[in-house]
Amino acid sequence: MGIKERRTKILLALFLIGDAEFSYVSFDERIKKIFDLSLNEKTKGTISGLIKDILIEKANTGSDPAMASSYKLTEKGFFELCLQFPFFRFLKINWDGKWRIISYEIPETKREIRDRLRREMQGWGLGPWHRSFWITPHPIIQNLKELVFGREEEKYIQAFESQHVFGDRDILIEKVWERSNLDKSYRELFKKWHEILSSNEEKIEKLEKVIYEYVKILKIDPGLPKELIGQSWIGFEGWSIFREIKSILLS
Repeated sequence: MGIKERRTKILLALFLIGDAEFSYVSFDERIKKIFDLSLNEKTKGTISGLIKDILIEKANTGSDPAMASSYKLTEKGFFELCLQFPFFRFLKINWDGKWRIISYEIPETKREIRDRLRREMQGWGLGPWHRSFWITPHPIIQNLKELVFGREEEKYIQAFESQHVFGDRDILIEKVWERSNLDKSYRELFKKWHEILSSNEEKIEKLEKVIYEYVKILKIDPGLPKELIGQSWIGFEGWSIFREIKSILLS
């Protein structure tokens, strides 16, 4: 499904299948196939670590054996997932109206540090505003502090929180995040979904491919809130369509 890291796979599976309500998800054969997971010792160890860190919660099975391998995402786990897939955040919470602006002037001789920092912040919904200035509506300042604390790049970074006072926000969004290109990507996704659903494959194989294609665009969607991009934004439409597809293919 395009994701190798086991921890991320588990968190993503719990959100995509359990939805924004954080419903319990049973890691049955269907879910394991869709997300390319096997309940081997490494996976069990990862799950134990996620439970210990309060990122997921195991179901209280009682007398129901069907719940033996059922888990749900916690709020803490959800926000960790949002650092890699920022689109999810504003499905669950409202935007506080603040912009976060990050500036870093890291010398060319420290290129490896600069490149590492960019990789680590890749899923934070940041967009290039001007040279060395990045902007996002996501509340990531605390995450930034924790990321660079005690590291060399800490001395090169400045971060700010601000409200938008003047200017055309639509122009800003197109310049920084290329909304029109993202719109095209979603329309291509819908075509691929239609092709997948029109095939003669089994339901689970279809859902596996639907999620594979969806994850590719979720990796690049900055997750802008409806206050900025509008309630009718095609990304929100995509989420609604995905939920319908999931419901049909898991029935």
